[in-house]
Amino acid sequence: MHILTTGGAGFIGSHTCVALLEAGHSVTVVDNFVNSQKEAVRRVEELTGKSIKLYEADCCDRDAMEKIFDENHFDAVIHFAGLKAVGESVQQPLRYYRNNIDSALTVCEVMGRHGCKRIVFSSSATVYGVPDEVPLREDMFCKGCTNPYGWTKYMIEKILMGLCDSDPEWSVVLLRYFNPIGAHESGRIGENPNGIPNNLMPFITKVAVGQLDHLNVFGNDYDTPDGTGVRDYIHVVDLARGHVHACDYAMTRTGCDIINLGTGVGYSVLDIVNTFEKVNGIKVPYVIGPRRAGDVAACYADPKKAAEVLHWKAEKSLEDMCRDSWRWQKNNPNGYSA
Repeated sequence: MHILTTGGAGFIGSHTCVALLEAGHSVTVVDNFVNSQKEAVRRVEELTGKSIKLYEADCCDRDAMEKIFDENHFDAVIHFAGLKAVGESVQQPLRYYRNNIDSALTVCEVMGRHGCKRIVFSSSATVYGVPDEVPLREDMFCKGCTNPYGWTKYMIEKILMGLCDSDPEWSVVLLRYFNPIGAHESGRIGENPNGIPNNLMPFITKVAVGQLDHLNVFGNDYDTPDGTGVRDYIHVVDLARGHVHACDYAMTRTGCDIINLGTGVGYSVLDIVNTFEKVNGIKVPYVIGPRRAGDVAACYADPKKAAEVLHWKAEKSLEDMCRDSWRWQKNNPNGYSA
């Protein structure tokens, strides 16, 4: 298959490109490099020994997307492109709604005009809102998101569901990610956040490499085994494999399906810190602070549907996630920048 990955130079996108190429597929990337770098694509080619056609363009740019589809025949699209910082979305809601929803609408409209009606969408467990129970199942009622980023994912899901209702030729797979961490085992590609990281693992690795003084832990009085928040952390390589399975699945059916991609196991913040210290032999100083608004005590997936429908399950351990995250950081202290 020939797969277009929008935002394919990003953290999850670049790892998925590796997985797609290793599975024998052809890959084209479109990315505007707002939160990514061309070097990631070059390194994917280096790791796989295969070439990638790369377009520098914004998915909101209809003329650019028309040109890309005019020049290629795609069997499916994986739509990663979008702004993704929760805190920033609260500060800049209009920018997030405009960018994320507009890009999805433009991509789907152009796809439809070119007869490409198979899309795998990069959604998020944030659409579940504050859950009444865990683990989280795909058939649970989404009570309402806690930030504009989450709402953009929820709205795009609804748009894609409506698209399938209106046109039975469409095949849509909505992948709800939990907490991707880790990096490619080579240490050549990994997470490269701009500025101070928003997520736990890149914050830990920045502390470990000496770029930050300490980790801030938001609350230790939750109803969890050690009082810190519990989340479902999944290795990005496992997540990438899930996208390959989702593309294969999309080729065999029509309609819309929602599928969690997680391990089904919850780890606390201190579980992550302690495991990172143990496997890498390096201390991570941390300071306990007050809870962060909007955070929940525990959030982890029920991954049964992914096993049944996609024939996929997460295989890598928490130790693998911590080891690979550190290998990436120590080998690339400034990310993809020289």
